[in-house]
Amino acid sequence: MLGDTHGRRRVYTAGLGAIGAGALLCGAAQEPWLFLVGRLVEGVGGGAVLACGLAVLAHDHPPGPARLHATSVWGASVGLGITAGAVLAAALEVGSGWREAYVVTGVAALVLLVPSRTRIRESSASRARRVDRVGLVLLAAAATSIVSALTQGRDGIDGTTLALVVVAVAASVALVVVESRAPDPLVDPGLLAAPGFRVATLGSFTLGLGIIGMSSYVPTIVQTGLGADLWTGALLVAGWSGTSVVTAYGVRHLPRQPSAASMLAVVGVAQLTGYGLTDTSSPWRLMVPMVLCGLATGVLNATLGREAVASVPADRAAMGSGANNTARYLGAACGITLFVVVATHAGTPVDGWNVAVLFSATLTSAGAAAVALAGRRA
Repeated sequence: MLGDTHGRRRVYTAGLGAIGAGALLCGAAQEPWLFLVGRLVEGVGGGAVLACGLAVLAHDHPPGPARLHATSVWGASVGLGITAGAVLAAALEVGSGWREAYVVTGVAALVLLVPSRTRIRESSASRARRVDRVGLVLLAAAATSIVSALTQGRDGIDGTTLALVVVAVAASVALVVVESRAPDPLVDPGLLAAPGFRVATLGSFTLGLGIIGMSSYVPTIVQTGLGADLWTGALLVAGWSGTSVVTAYGVRHLPRQPSAASMLAVVGVAQLTGYGLTDTSSPWRLMVPMVLCGLATGVLNATLGREAVASVPADRAAMGSGANNTARYLGAACGITLFVVVATHAGTPVDGWNVAVLFSATLTSAGAAAVALAGRRA
């Protein structure tokens, strides 16, 4: 919404600046609270970049081959970023072991500010919209409480966990009520009538809930369960994200675009090939599920991004993009937490991995079915 109202380039470049400043603050932090502040600043900046980056593409590339190409490149960049991050984390395991990665990220974000300001055209909605501050607070409260409840509940249900669940439910209900009555809501409830918007939003949530949660745990199981090093874990994650770069970029050449539901079903089946690890398994056995999941993930990155902006009015492109990326990363936050909780409560590290893989694949498959239903017109 901020991008549609105040200018997508302006919000995008402000987001890049926030990422740079936040990352550098994390790299220099000597106290936990200062590191937390840096991460919060980074998160705000990342949200701005994710929401407005896709909206800028939608404005500059009209529907048709041009937008198909642009969203394919955007989808490929999502996988490329994950690949670069995984390799960077392993390569910079020197010195402090973590500060260097934040410094490199911060410098890169600030360097990108110059071409972003000079080469991106400004655009905004035809009508300025007020910021839905109440909606923002309620959304943040609901999302934070959900993830916190999942994390708190990993050692059993206690009073704090129940309180967080109550807050999450109350904030979610209040958000629905407020958004249905707000003159300028965060996300127009009327958009839910569009099958494409429902598919893009629910599909992105499922992608985060399933494969992103599973892939995030790969470096952990490789090191704690299979005795390998960080580089092995990073390269396995790069096998997933790197493959997604290729398929995201190549999806525009397909004679017919596959549905999101079918690609999510492929991801769910591919996840199952990661089941059956033993203490003597080679860590490289996990390259098979990572590559197979990457094939479908790349297609989803491109198609879901394209549908997110195609299913909303042109002057609400940032709203569509923001809703899509919020769903993806809320799903990822829940998926990562759930995978860790299941994996660490099912015996040995390898046994926990196998159980968590089954659980994650089930979530992905259920999401695929839900997306298929959501795509039907009323």
